[in-house]
This record gives sequence, structure tokens and C-alpha cells, in this order.
Amino acid sequence: MRIAVEGCMHGELDNVYKTLQYIEEINNYKIDLLLCCGDFQAVRNENDMESLNVPRKYREMKSFWKYYSGEEVAPVPTIFIGGNHEASNYLWELYYGGWAAPNIYFLGFAGVIKFGNIRIAGLSGIYNARHYHLGHYERPPYNESTIRSIYHIREYDVHKLMHVEEPIDIFLSHDWPRGITDYGNWKELVRHKQYFEKEIQDGTLGSEPATQLLEKLKPSYWFSAHLHCKFAAVVQHGEDGSLTKFLALDKCLPGRKFLQVVEIESGPGPYELQYDEEWLAITQNFNSVFPLTSKSANFRGVKLDMQDCRQWVRSRLQERGAKPFEFARTVPCYNRSQPVPIGSFSEIPRNLQTESFLQFLELPNLLENGSESREATQSPVSLNQRGPDLDPEEIPIDDVDELEEIAEDEDAAAENARI
Repeated sequence: MRIAVEGCMHGELDNVYKTLQYIEEINNYKIDLLLCCGDFQAVRNENDMESLNVPRKYREMKSFWKYYSGEEVAPVPTIFIGGNHEASNYLWELYYGGWAAPNIYFLGFAGVIKFGNIRIAGLSGIYNARHYHLGHYERPPYNESTIRSIYHIREYDVHKLMHVEEPIDIFLSHDWPRGITDYGNWKELVRHKQYFEKEIQDGTLGSEPATQLLEKLKPSYWFSAHLHCKFAAVVQHGEDGSLTKFLALDKCLPGRKFLQVVEIESGPGPYELQYDEEWLAITQNFNSVFPLTSKSANFRGVKLDMQDCRQWVRSRLQERGAKPFEFARTVPCYNRSQPVPIGSFSEIPRNLQTESFLQFLELPNLLENGSESREATQSPVSLNQRGPDLDPEEIPIDDVDELEEIAEDEDAAAENARI
């Protein structure tokens, strides 16, 4: 199976798919699957822009809306996770995963899916220690605090992934596992990204929960993005000597290393997406303690009964089939000739995919608006708290894009000074 891996999409679907078609033509082969490691920016219309944590001067519709509307169809099955620049209101509708557009599948805030006999797991968002132990308290419309905290990963989602026991072939994360630079050529990395050096030496670059998942799951491949550079590493796990091949990729821009095609052994096609039995059982087991306020999940309230639960899930899959529920639009898509007034959609729309999925597992829909599941959207963590756990996106220069922009401006200023 040939799988294309892409770093940060930033809404450039047209350009990525054109690049894939070019690669197929010059190599005379077919790419079976595209994986995107976050910052996908599934923006459907003008209202979604209000949930996108991007400086206003950078907010653009880009091209996802064409695929949402049906004007374009993804030429390659596509699976993506969320990063720290997303239309978070839409991804919240699909918290458990689902089709964001025809042939484009969101893996959920955490999830496991099968493509053919390849098992793919992923974790959306980036790590921030201050929000890690909180629940999912954020709801649209987001304020200046919650538009950022909504994409910080939570212990609840990591805890579910830590209960996966069967082998994982591929894991997707947006930020890198902490310490991964020890297993690759980090000196070459800091030649191009000088501002990473201090964090690498301090052991603070990357996500601690991602490292825990790497050590527990030991996937054959781990793909990441976020830091806008290409970096490869190989991790040998001590207990069994198994290897994880790590690869991080850049964002989609000319001349940048944002795409890689890998070949993975698999059974014969045709290949299609299917629900994963073990993950559905884990989802059902832990849904009762889904934390929908700032309070952390009470895992003591979970009575794990994986064997019986898996048997029940297996019978449900045998009855219905394992294909994910069909895509359904929930809001009007962008129309160049008929702009949508900002703020015209104030409530979280009903997502038929999510409702069908939860009905299939006989679970309540906890995502909708309601007094029991909503809190004030002010962060429970004081905005004035500045501790040693802050990552680069929590300080005034608040993400890698802006760091790069400043670096480019400084280079230009230095060049002008020499002229």
C-alpha cells in the first residue's frame, strides 16, 4: 500500500491533491491513501472562520469548502487529525470522528480506524500542561481564551488511547513526542531551526503524553507536523526491540518538504475505511465519564468489561457492517455570490453522522448545547498564570508561523542594512 503523508495542510487541499497527481504521473503508480498531520482547516463558510485560531490578516477560505460542497471530490481517500489552527466548531461536531467531506475523514479528537488491514490511530491538538487534566469545557462561540484551549489535548482522550492493546501500524499526532529528537540528527535540525535548541537541550520540546503513547503503543510508524520542518528518527523499544519510524513534515508551500510517500505492507485491496472494533469498545466503556466541564474525568467510575463489550460491538458490526456512517452537511457551504452573515449560526448544529454513530453504540449525545453540558466559556485557568510549562504558542509570539514570519522579517531587515 502506498500512503502519502502530509505535514500541515493549512487549507491547501487543491495544491496537495495536484501534487499527489503529479507524483502518480511521473512514477506511474497509484497512491492509495493520504494522511494529514493537522492544521487541516476544514472551513466550510465565513462563520467557521470565527472559530479558527489564526490572526485575522491570515484568515482565508482556502479550498476545503469546495470539497464540503461537492464542487470537488478528494481524488485520494484522506484521513486527518486536528492541529492548533482548525475550524474547531466543526471538529467538535465530529468529536468521535467522521466524514468532514466526501472521501475526507476526520479521525476525531482521538481515534483508531482501519484502512484495509492497516490500523491507524491518532490524537488531535497540541499539548499544554495547564489544560491537560481539564475536561472539554469549551463551546462555540469561542472567546479569546477558549479558541486556543479547545485544541489542547486532554487526559481523557489520551487515557482512552492508552487502553489500546492490539498493534497499531500508524500513529498521527500534530506536535512531536517529547524526546524524539534524541533519536535523530537534532544538530542538523537546529542548523535550520535555531530557536529549537534550548528546548531540545532542556528536554521540553514536544508533548509528554505523546511520548507516553509512543512507549505504550509502539506503532510501526509515527507521523507529525506542527514545527514546519522535516525531521526523521528511529526509536528502538527496549522490551521487545521493535522499531518506530518517526517522520515530521513541513507545511504546504513551494520548496518545502511537506509530502512523503511511504510503502507499507498490507493485504490485497480494494482498500476502504472501517470502524475499529477495539476502539469502539473503548469508546463505549469510557463515554460515561466524558468530562464536559472543566472538571477532569473520574476514571474510577469506569467499570472495564472489554471482553463482553467487544462481543457486543462485534455483533453490532456484523449486523450493520463496519463502514463509517455517510457524510451529511450540517451548515450551508461558502458561496462567493451569497456571503453568509457572521454569527448567523449560534448553536452547535445536529450532526447526523455523530448521532447515527452514538445510536449505533447506544450512547447518549453529550455534545449538543444544554445547561448540563455547558459552562461559561471563560478558561478556568487564569490568563495571568505564566508557569514553566508554557509552550511557544502560549506566549505573545504564539505559534511557529509567527516565529517564522518574525525570523523572515529580521533576515530582510539585516539584508536591507547591508545594502
